[in-house]
Amino acid sequence: MKILSIGNSFSVDAHAYLSTLAKDAGEDITAVNLAIGGCSLKTHWENIESNGKKYLHLINDNGWGDPLVTVDEIIKGEKFDVVTLQQVSHFSGQYETYQPYLNNLIDYVKKHQPEAKLYFHKTWAYEIDSKHSEYPIYDCDQEKMYASICSVSKRVCDETGLSPILSGDVIQAMRTRLPEFDYKNGGMTLCLDDGFHMSRTYGRYAVALTWLATLTKKPVAPTPFSDLDEALCAKICDIVNEIVFK
Repeated sequence: MKILSIGNSFSVDAHAYLSTLAKDAGEDITAVNLAIGGCSLKTHWENIESNGKKYLHLINDNGWGDPLVTVDEIIKGEKFDVVTLQQVSHFSGQYETYQPYLNNLIDYVKKHQPEAKLYFHKTWAYEIDSKHSEYPIYDCDQEKMYASICSVSKRVCDETGLSPILSGDVIQAMRTRLPEFDYKNGGMTLCLDDGFHMSRTYGRYAVALTWLATLTKKPVAPTPFSDLDEALCAKICDIVNEIVFK
């Protein structure tokens, strides 16, 4: 399976362990990421219109990519089974920021990759103490941000027919259901110190598993990974499978 994400740093988080975990599960996934940090749907569309050479071209999270490329170069030059789109994190719960850019991107992808399955990456709410400059949009309230993302993502997927990748739901479920990630009561955060990117441990692991289960349509099972606790990984797999296959 060959995947293309037109994304930002949150798709970098999602791809970081995807090909490795896929291989562990007996799957062959090549994850191609066209990423600009903090890039919104509006900016993606403007870059496509101007054919801007602004994108990191990452393959299976192999570094940060050099030289920069245009979207046209990649989407017209290769064949993909899956293409994913996503909004920049701070606008993910703001419906008015999506259109007409998302529809334009969908039409563009369908024109150049007519056989590809299109997905929408539903991202996660920020950590409770995140210092992200746009967190005040949601009153610096994780639950409010998550509820906004849920409402907008459902509306967007219903209107466009995109299939969701429920990363944000998995992360929020881990925060609320697993004491190990109950950050407000002393558990681990699933974010980096910035309070919005996924941690290099369980955060990226959980998001990669969510993508793997969604794209392969197969339940995930824990395998030894880095120095992560196997029992905790099993709990994460249970949550992923419950949410993806509910």
